[in-house]
Amino acid sequence: MTITALLDLTLTPESLEEAPAIIDQVLTQTRAFEGCLGLEVLQDETDPTRVMVIERWDSPESDAAYRAWRATPEGTSSLGSILAAAPTLVKYTTLSEK
Repeated sequence: MTITALLDLTLTPESLEEAPAIIDQVLTQTRAFEGCLGLEVLQDETDPTRVMVIERWDSPESDAAYRAWRATPEGTSSLGSILAAAPTLVKYTTLSEK
């Protein structure tokens, strides 16, 4: 059963120039993590400080392992340096796929 995780980010206005490079660095690690099926980064058309990361995971266990790794010193990232607020994470279980 696959998992889709939606990570809603609010960037600080002063970080907009450096944010793509930091996000790319963090997500390179995410993409390489076992069980990651892919991800997509979307930016709000009217508010560039709003970014949505859509992650697809092969199982709840892979997603949980990734979240646990991010909480370790090895998984720490510089993402917090560009955020105006704590990110919001919502996870969905895939019920049907075509």
